[in-house]
Amino acid sequence: MITPNEKKTILVVDDDEDFRFQQKVQLEAAGFKVLTAEGQRKAEEILSETRPDLVLVDLMMEEMDGGFSLCYHIKKKDPSIPVILVTGVTAETGFEFDAATKEERSWVKADAMLAKPVRFEQLKREIGRLLKK
Repeated sequence: MITPNEKKTILVVDDDEDFRFQQKVQLEAAGFKVLTAEGQRKAEEILSETRPDLVLVDLMMEEMDGGFSLCYHIKKKDPSIPVILVTGVTAETGFEFDAATKEERSWVKADAMLAKPVRFEQLKREIGRLLKK
């Protein structure tokens, strides 16, 4: 049983070193324990050894669909782990990307999606909402 004083663990997966560092610093300041991975392979290694309370995943990493694949892997292993998918697709390509319909949500195995650049207050709200479930 988790005590109120026990820190929740968040795994941040992104190939952008600056993004990982920024999220780690902000999340630790907010009271979380933070693990980081620079891509899907490293994240899968970490997930084979530990169970984070939440995972923050970038959409495009080593492979263009690495984030989708990792979300699928996480949910297949443990559907109760909340996953937030972050993406810079709109900023990089100009194309709007979201999972607004039921069909889109059925194949995007994430509990929430946020566009980069991510505002920390917005991320914190999503984390709080997902960890309360």
